[in-house]
Amino acid sequence: MSTERRAPLDRKRVADTALRLLNEVGLDGLSLRVIAKELDVKAPALYWHFKDKQALLDEMATQMYRRMVAGAALDPHDTWQERMAKTYRGLREALLGYRDGAKVYSGARFTGTDHAREMEQNLRLFTTAGFTLAQAARANQTAYAFTVGFVTEEQGVRPLPDERREGYDVAERARLLAEFPLSAAVGAEIFEDYDRHFEEGLELVIAGIGARYGVL
Repeated sequence: MSTERRAPLDRKRVADTALRLLNEVGLDGLSLRVIAKELDVKAPALYWHFKDKQALLDEMATQMYRRMVAGAALDPHDTWQERMAKTYRGLREALLGYRDGAKVYSGARFTGTDHAREMEQNLRLFTTAGFTLAQAARANQTAYAFTVGFVTEEQGVRPLPDERREGYDVAERARLLAEFPLSAAVGAEIFEDYDRHFEEGLELVIAGIGARYGVL
């Protein structure tokens, strides 16, 4: 038996194992039974730590966040636009590191208070720039929803950066939609070059926030 398998079973170890398995089996294939087998324990042992799969997903999302911000320092000289761009580029990059990463993260509840430090600094930057607290919250919720939604769709086509699901061949799509020329041509603007499309979309969100609240 390996040293890892002899280590005490705790929430972090279970979540770390689940995140490792996620890239192999995806969210649909990830069950407490599968994780228990990998840890060489009986499934009921996991219920001491997590009452159900959602509780485990919450811990997985928390671990994803901790890994994302580990060692990263926020630049106090950022403008709100720079901070927003950095934050959501970083979130997308982190989510893309896991199969179904966006689905795991979406709707999860952090299990600790680790996120409060970055949240406090971000809210202070935004309110100092001229946003009300409510506007700062809405601005970041909007950018967050855009990012998670974008990555969810992106991972529907590319589960991992080096994979592409069958059925998303742009040329074949164009052939099938030949009698609808605009719909055929737009395929490359939807299912290719995700980096460019994300950057353009994020710029639209940031510009729209500035215009809506008059904070430029």
